Amino acid sequence: MAFDSLGNKLKGVLNKLTGRGMLTEADVKVAMREVRVALLEADVNFKVAKEFVAAVTERAVGQEVLKSLTPGQQVVKIVQDELTRLMGGQNAKLQVASKPPTVIVLCGLQGAGKTTFAGKLALYLKKMGKKPMLAACDTVRPAAVEQLKVLGKQVDVPVHFGGNDPVKIAKEAVKVAKDQMRDTLIIDTAGRLHIDEELMQQIQRICQTVDPTEILLVVDAMTGQDAVNIAKRFDETVPVTGIVLTKLDGDARGGAALSMRAVTGKPIKFAGVGEKLENIEVFHPERMASRILGMGDMLTLIEKAQANYDAEKAAAMEQKLRRAEFTMEDFLDQMRQVQNMGGAEEIAAMLPGMGMGRKMGNVQVDPKRLTRMEAIILSMTPEERRRPEIINASRRKRIARGSGTQVSDVNRMLNEFEGVRKMIKQFTGNKTMRKRGFRMPF
Repeated sequence: MAFDSLGNKLKGVLNKLTGRGMLTEADVKVAMREVRVALLEADVNFKVAKEFVAAVTERAVGQEVLKSLTPGQQVVKIVQDELTRLMGGQNAKLQVASKPPTVIVLCGLQGAGKTTFAGKLALYLKKMGKKPMLAACDTVRPAAVEQLKVLGKQVDVPVHFGGNDPVKIAKEAVKVAKDQMRDTLIIDTAGRLHIDEELMQQIQRICQTVDPTEILLVVDAMTGQDAVNIAKRFDETVPVTGIVLTKLDGDARGGAALSMRAVTGKPIKFAGVGEKLENIEVFHPERMASRILGMGDMLTLIEKAQANYDAEKAAAMEQKLRRAEFTMEDFLDQMRQVQNMGGAEEIAAMLPGMGMGRKMGNVQVDPKRLTRMEAIILSMTPEERRRPEIINASRRKRIARGSGTQVSDVNRMLNEFEGVRKMIKQFTGNKTMRKRGFRMPF
């Protein structure tokens, strides 16, 4: 994730403080110099980094901190508080129009991920009980309209398109949304490879015509400090109400997210954390601060689990576990559920003490491995799926050939399955756990 490097460096600095029984003002100042370097290396705006360190230092060198029983832990809490404040303090919710439809205009440079985010936002709003509609107003980029139509079909949301005049398309889309009683209209606009006058005038005309409730600037988190400059330039042209950071799961250094609110005054409302349409998160500054410092993010993890929870499947699985009937097909189903929640590494990053980029147990799940696992399991006979212990060397060769994988891949997956099955037996066979109502989190 974008904050991996920064998070590891901050934790390294703060661990030195928490490992000491007492702290002096000099200890704090040395640590804060290291924090400042870490922020600058993460591409945080120079002025923002300077002000952040000054604010933390001022609070941390107070007598109530240095003379407390746990001064190191209190400094960590101060850093967490200041990180939260730096990113906006509280979650900034989407505004809703007093009279439908709520019109959301997406703007930004080409390649930032506007069109993909439009599809993600439509799916998110649909899950929230809304009736969204998409409008394809990017008439510049080849295949932009087709891409939005495909996304609309995938999330089962109507897409308004047609013609070459984006202003006219947007105006017609508002009328269609009203006629079809759609409560939210998401308008995808054209981007450019760089900011130019034509782009700005076009967005201005669209906004003047449709009077949007929200103007969201979509910014690629991997552009670093340039993202802040882009946000300032757009805000000078149209009244940007919020920012969306895409590709926050990439190798970016994370500085854009930390600098954006402080420099522009605009709240970060959403984060794109993967390629799938489900990979969208409401941006919570306090939760992100906890993740950066390796304290976990249990609230987001719980929300993801609830969104992917299937009561009937869970009840059926519980009965299977009680009878110790966990099969290969069950194993594959659980791996799919983990992937739907963002993947094992993303889940691990939300667990307190795990930190970012850590693996969850011995089971590693990524899209490519999941595809291989599916191929391997589907190449087994029904009997082999129910009783993997019968899979001998010749069967393993046959399964590898049938799935287009190596025997080593089959062996690895069988070992992972056996590890999970042993863990399940330990928990379901533990009388104390059963008396306390413990259930496996599958």
